[in-house]
Amino acid sequence: MTETDPSSDVLLDLALEAARLAGRLLRDGRPAGLGVAATKSSPVDVVTEMDIAAEKLITEFLIERRPLDGYLGEESGTTAEGSTGVRWVIDPLDGTVNYLYGLPSWAVSIGVEVDGERVAGAVEVPMRGETYFARRGHGAFVTGGPYGDEHVRLRCRPTAPLAEALVATGFNYVAEVRAHQAEVAHDLIPQVRDIRRGGSAAIDLCDVAAGRLDGYFERGLHPWDLAAGDLIAREAGALTGGRPGRPADGELTVAASPGVFEPLQALLDGLGAWHD
Repeated sequence: MTETDPSSDVLLDLALEAARLAGRLLRDGRPAGLGVAATKSSPVDVVTEMDIAAEKLITEFLIERRPLDGYLGEESGTTAEGSTGVRWVIDPLDGTVNYLYGLPSWAVSIGVEVDGERVAGAVEVPMRGETYFARRGHGAFVTGGPYGDEHVRLRCRPTAPLAEALVATGFNYVAEVRAHQAEVAHDLIPQVRDIRRGGSAAIDLCDVAAGRLDGYFERGLHPWDLAAGDLIAREAGALTGGRPGRPADGELTVAASPGVFEPLQALLDGLGAWHD
């Protein structure tokens, strides 16, 4: 390939390799006395030295192979426009608080855009031994863990009534926003089967794709939270969006199987899930 080649299969292979390398670093290199290196939106929104190390590994790996591309990384805040139309959107450690506490629900997420459109994405979940990936128009797949060595095509769950839907969500690190999100969850929970809170948006989106959840919603996500998982969910047959008529964004993100998506989206919009 040339360094300007935007072929989505080539880009996906690079995303997969980078995500696996970072996942291995995070799994095998976690210090026994891991502590907080910095904070972001609030004192409880943390960054560890391993977030920083994983992002450095990913960006150096990709820049060596595609130096003219653009990059957006969560921890460094680096935005490089590039000259090829390709942009890598990197979350080196989604679920940092889980990782800090030794909980297994954390992931490496790498999405790839060409001319502003998501074309490929990879989510590595080391503690499950699972790798999720998708190319636009070619379906979503998983390998590893209970799926074995085969590339198993992902399908979201069959349609269920909203009252029987298992829905995941996440909470913001800003106390006032989190309090409002708790009010929304309070009003939502009598209208669904139950609510789960895993702590990693990338994993929740992949779990929608894999049929482990009927739906997922969250307020306050960033591009790196969505870049891979949103594509994987859609390529598995799920619907994704934000408020009615809008794409998934920081205001509101909803992903669900087709029969659950619209009633869940409408209910969340009516409950004001998108604002204080």
